Amino acid sequence: MERLKILLSGMVAGDPHQGGATWAVLQYVAGLEELGHEVVLVEPVPVESLEPGAAAGYFRGLPLLEGRAALLGRGTRHTVGLSYAELLKFARGADLLLNISGMLRDERLLEAIQVRAFLDLDPGFNQAWEATGAEMGFDLHTHFVTVGVRIGSEDCPIPTFGHDWIPTLPPVSLAHWPAADMPPERDAFTSVGHWRSYGSIEHDGVHYGQRAHSLRRLIELPRRSDAEFELALGIHPDEVDDLRALRENGWRLVDPSELASSPQAYASYVRGSKGELSVAKSGYVDSRSGWFSDRSACYLASGRPVVAQDTGFGGSLPLGEGLLVFVTAETAAAAVAEVEADPIRHGRAARELAEAHLDARKVLPALIERLANA
Repeated sequence: MERLKILLSGMVAGDPHQGGATWAVLQYVAGLEELGHEVVLVEPVPVESLEPGAAAGYFRGLPLLEGRAALLGRGTRHTVGLSYAELLKFARGADLLLNISGMLRDERLLEAIQVRAFLDLDPGFNQAWEATGAEMGFDLHTHFVTVGVRIGSEDCPIPTFGHDWIPTLPPVSLAHWPAADMPPERDAFTSVGHWRSYGSIEHDGVHYGQRAHSLRRLIELPRRSDAEFELALGIHPDEVDDLRALRENGWRLVDPSELASSPQAYASYVRGSKGELSVAKSGYVDSRSGWFSDRSACYLASGRPVVAQDTGFGGSLPLGEGLLVFVTAETAAAAVAEVEADPIRHGRAARELAEAHLDARKVLPALIERLANA
């Protein structure tokens, strides 16, 4: 494969100490570099985030980024990491822009890059925001990529805006995510995420809701299962009623800021889990987006089985061993029981699935080829 110069933009430090969210972007950095491409990451942040403190300090400690990344103050040429002049020089020679959620809007950096791909990791929300008046920067891009693999299908209501959205699965760098070689430390199916990530939105009769809405539908799951369920859940203490309901129904709640606050801690938490209970934002579910979690990819690569809420991704990944889906609390309990009956087989199948379908060395070349031929 020809060696490319790729400018990548995504959030790794703007909301610091989110180890899982950071890895969602680092997978692209690691995977593209494994393929021999030259990658530079730029993350636009509020100017105050460049000052010594949480964001800048977290950024400086991230693996894989030394000498190849910058925080860029929005509307300025001030940076932490690479200088603006270095970013501009790289951009002017770049072959490809991968712009997660259209974060990068600096036209001086964008204008010389011929292939500028909007990379949608939040299917349904990005499109609904654009449709309801939020400027997502679609017009700055030449190509559109999404992990919502069913966007464009007849029964998927997510608007396309006339674009041919290129479907892709979340890549995982297997070199950085080896199969766990020890029994799980935690006797629980775990899940890492936020109760609410941002505001919900309505568009064309679809409610694009949060993980909170999905978890409320599953509130009785621990009562229906002999397994333990642990949520590393970012939830505000003012959510008193929901916190009470979760605890009363048997959910074990832990603080993600203690267990998953860095890429290293997050990886340790995933590998130490029995498996994942992947609960999707209700917007992904109700729109039948086909979204599949980058976090689930990490569990699978680690040889930890995943029991995932069904968003319609079954046409892109094999189901039944290592990866099982559910719709209701009852079917979730049945899927968990199936994994519990033969955890070694499902763990082996989880790693094999990651190797066959989510390996960055397979996912990313396919994506680059689609972009070249679109």
